[in-house]
Amino acid sequence: MATGEANAEDAAEGPGQAEGPVGARGGWTGGFRPRIGGTSTERPPEETLSAADVRATGEWIARVQERSGAIPWPDGHVDAWDHVECAMALTVCGLRGPARRAFAWLRDTQRGDGSWPRSSAGTAVVDPAAESHHAAYVAVGAWHEYLVTGDEGYALTMWPTVRRAVEWALELRTPRGEVLWERDAAGAPGTYALLSGCSSIHQSLRCAIALAKLADDPQPDWELAADRIAHLVAAHPETFADKSRFAMDWYYPVLGGAVRGPDAVRRLAEGWDTFVVPDRGVRCVADQPWVTGAETCELVLALDACEMRSGARAMFATAQRLRQADGSYWTGWQYVNQAPFPRERSSWTAAAVVLAADALMGLSGGAGVFRDAGQPIP
Repeated sequence: MATGEANAEDAAEGPGQAEGPVGARGGWTGGFRPRIGGTSTERPPEETLSAADVRATGEWIARVQERSGAIPWPDGHVDAWDHVECAMALTVCGLRGPARRAFAWLRDTQRGDGSWPRSSAGTAVVDPAAESHHAAYVAVGAWHEYLVTGDEGYALTMWPTVRRAVEWALELRTPRGEVLWERDAAGAPGTYALLSGCSSIHQSLRCAIALAKLADDPQPDWELAADRIAHLVAAHPETFADKSRFAMDWYYPVLGGAVRGPDAVRRLAEGWDTFVVPDRGVRCVADQPWVTGAETCELVLALDACEMRSGARAMFATAQRLRQADGSYWTGWQYVNQAPFPRERSSWTAAAVVLAADALMGLSGGAGVFRDAGQPIP
């Protein structure tokens, strides 16, 4: 959920974008295994990136980090979701100091109601509205930190922050069970729920439930909320605003664990030709000639969660076209103009690459945090 749907649409339709049909599209071969440009890209991930390469990407994220612990976008603003994603990447890379400064920033900047502003820069609030999946995602980061480090004491330090954040997000539930996407600057709830956002919240709730059990503070209502969201995501797409132009609405139900097994394979197959550009990656928006590293690596994680490892490895290889010598990554590539778009290297794109590499290479104890999102709650 790196860019957010509104921001992604603005970027995809920005200057220099060429609309219209693109060339050949990808396909599926035996048993719904994705084929991406033939066998040349189907290499083990360790032949695409080494552990040292992954570490270099983590170190680049650490260099972007501000003294406060915040990890900003290229334009300097911070949102909680992408910040958490970057903290997770730092944890995978063994950069515990920067990672824990990032988690401390979350504790220090959480508002009294449990949320974070949609956007902040330094000590200034740029947009005081708050998004439900932003707040809830701190649970994924905190649980992931525990999986990697095994530090129960630190997990318990994060627990009050996680509990307040999840409680705030769940206040936006409707009677049907979906979670509205925002609370605006005036405090009014949003008028609709997002499929990708609720899919992310499903994973967040599962991680929060695990943390609650670790803290001996069980939250049975959260278990019911997670089950209800999973049902709505899997069986009632009409519940959510139509954002089907965006790749996130295609793969996030799988990535967040609400849809798994044959239904997940079928979902990925149905959207493959719409969003996957062979040898280039995943379109952020279906009708724009723009692939992004974050969406590509999130699809890697979704494929891996479905045990489609060959396809995941091939997709991961395409993302390396965006890699720079210092370990950073262009946010995306406009393949008609053959140029980076936007012309920026983003922390959250680098973080998505690290998390995908971990899932494929098993670099840390958190390698299964997305894979396990669809497992029964113990």
